[in-house]
Amino acid sequence: MFVMLLFVWLSLRFDGFYIVRGGGINTGCLINSSALHLSPDGEPRILCRFSFIMQINDTRNMNIKPLSRIQTFRNSAAVMLTAGLLAVTAKAELPTLTLKPFAEGFTSPIALTPLNDGKGSLLVADQAGTIYLVTSGGIVRGQPFLSLSHRLTKLNLGFDERGILGVAAHPDFKENGKIYVTYAAPLRSSASSEWNHTTHVSEFTTMKDDGERIDLESEKILLQYDQPYFNHNGGSLAFGPTDGFLYIASGDGGNGNGKGIGHSEIGNSQDLINLLGKILRIDVNHGDPYAIPSDNPFQGEGHRKEIFALGLRNPWRISFDRGGDHQLFVADIGQNLFEEVNIVTKGANYGWNLREGMHGFNPDKPRQVPDESPEKDIRGVSFTDPIFEYKNKNGFRNDSDAFGISVTGGYVYRGEKIEGLKGRYVFADWSRNWAIPDGVLLAASVNGSGEWSVQALDVEGPSNGKIGAYITAFGEDDEGELYLLTNVSNGLMNMKGKVYKITSK
Repeated sequence: MFVMLLFVWLSLRFDGFYIVRGGGINTGCLINSSALHLSPDGEPRILCRFSFIMQINDTRNMNIKPLSRIQTFRNSAAVMLTAGLLAVTAKAELPTLTLKPFAEGFTSPIALTPLNDGKGSLLVADQAGTIYLVTSGGIVRGQPFLSLSHRLTKLNLGFDERGILGVAAHPDFKENGKIYVTYAAPLRSSASSEWNHTTHVSEFTTMKDDGERIDLESEKILLQYDQPYFNHNGGSLAFGPTDGFLYIASGDGGNGNGKGIGHSEIGNSQDLINLLGKILRIDVNHGDPYAIPSDNPFQGEGHRKEIFALGLRNPWRISFDRGGDHQLFVADIGQNLFEEVNIVTKGANYGWNLREGMHGFNPDKPRQVPDESPEKDIRGVSFTDPIFEYKNKNGFRNDSDAFGISVTGGYVYRGEKIEGLKGRYVFADWSRNWAIPDGVLLAASVNGSGEWSVQALDVEGPSNGKIGAYITAFGEDDEGELYLLTNVSNGLMNMKGKVYKITSK
């Protein structure tokens, strides 16, 4: 009882109770306002002046991050001592989310993007070969906006990473009626017969007498690059909000470990003579069929000038933050051990296949983390770390920090409907299990020191809050509200793919 009264008095005497992680120990800390500082994001930050007498061993629900720098989280309410346990309420708790059914009848929806038609219309790309026009109210138009089924390479009914892989409407779609699509076409005749297919990045235009349908004959192929395997295609498209250029995500050519048929000696992702394992940037408003932005970083002899950044394995969904500094977020699927998310900048090298996440990678021993991690690429340029990583369950099966087996990129939430998500990067893992649809929603946030933390999001609903589907992608509408795209199968064999609007409880 004396300890309880002493603690309450100290809490009133000082200005708050803090949890501090340092040297692997979590302790209580009492401070006064003279020691308190606010970071640029408004979070309180402090170096503890007075250590409290209790050690706190269980901080699992307190958002304490396992990072080297000291992190503090101020108690927003009274601190209670009950049966010897210390209960603390963190300053900002994540909301419980609700998935509101929005549209259905797809096979495997892999992209949702605004049409920019001034009506709030959305485009939903189904991997199996069709792009649909969906109203802001979730009504799917019966007539496909664009069908490319007959122009795709032959797809598997089971698991496949080919098909339609990305779509983006031109920012001036209302005036020019143009959209851009990434899809897997049959292997072109000039490619090696051992290879698998050819990626097309194409421009299409709406029919002159019908702005809600694409003229199939208007296709203008902007880019073609051959793929040695069926997997690791990337394919996301996004227009830069400040420069108006088209950004294209490409995978490393497939197989595994960055090796095999069609992989160069130094690895496709590190090789500047090909477009694989990169973020590309082109100007679709000039040139024929496009122009190279004058400040693209690799314009030397033998370099592909379209390259904006390199060192990626299978970038699965990219997005620009519609607020803040309009940063480009790229989720990159790992091999066996680590999933990562990057903020991509011009000329940066993210390390694959010399690194996986923040760690070294040995293609000959992919399930072992090397003792050392290379710091520079073959050009002597330092690698850029991801902003955060998390463990893959295939490599860390019983680890609580392993959220799943394949990262799915999302968006920084800038909408108005979910207060507790504002400014957080909302993303997912495709599934905790290959054979069972068990995707998990995640959110990442950054503190004033630039350190990121990741938390699982609670979802209200059946099955103990589990989503019960593979999470294939996210979408964002004109208002910054987010959508979740799912498939109950890990293949292309049914029409049970759905789109949900993410709301709060």
